[in-house]
Amino acid sequence: FFEKTLAAVKSWFTLFGWSRGQNPISIPHSLRRDKCIVQRTVAPEKNFKRKVDKDKCFYEMLLHLSGQTIPGIAAGQSLSPDPVERIFQLHWQHSELLSFLKSQGAYLSHVLPEFLLAPEDYVIWTEVNTGLRRGSMRTSGILSGRRIFVLENRTFETMSKRAWTDVLLQMYKVFVLPRVSCCIFPDPLSLESLQNMPGIESEPLCSNIYSRYERTILIWLNKNFEKNRQIVWKDSQRGEV
Repeated sequence: FFEKTLAAVKSWFTLFGWSRGQNPISIPHSLRRDKCIVQRTVAPEKNFKRKVDKDKCFYEMLLHLSGQTIPGIAAGQSLSPDPVERIFQLHWQHSELLSFLKSQGAYLSHVLPEFLLAPEDYVIWTEVNTGLRRGSMRTSGILSGRRIFVLENRTFETMSKRAWTDVLLQMYKVFVLPRVSCCIFPDPLSLESLQNMPGIESEPLCSNIYSRYERTILIWLNKNFEKNRQIVWKDSQRGEV
């Protein structure tokens, strides 16, 4: 199920996630590269500009879908050459990304900023915060009172893939689904179909799980499923999706 979900997410964001046509992505590899994390508006050099155009930035996709930038993260901001400072900068940016998406209605409380790092950055992050990295006296104030998860490489890759997939799914939920409009068309079978359809309330506050846009799609799916069920399986019992 997860692999099918991952394939669908990759396909949609490859085709529709960018302002200038298609851009193939891999999850999580192409999303967590350094040059794709930092927001950019103008490339500083021509030879680097071609590279940026080829490897489009994650924040370019976020700007295209939401029409907003993340407060506090300046466009064209560069990363520190110091490995430890760079890791803390990336972690802070991921924290700001998650906070921004949550403020828009995304459900991402299970995703930790460090799970969005690249594997080599995650190793440095855990070493610094567990005191295992030599020559580093830096501690993270943002982690006070929170447990540090030290995962082996394979487990981290699985967690990172799931975390980035959930980030993209929630971006779709809060920035794309609200474009869904509820249009009512006259249907002579609507009264009969409603009797066999599972009950899904359309009121805005009737669910703390599904948004009204998600419920609109669920109602549409169930209505069409029931309509086609009566054609294909005339003598079958009530079904639902």
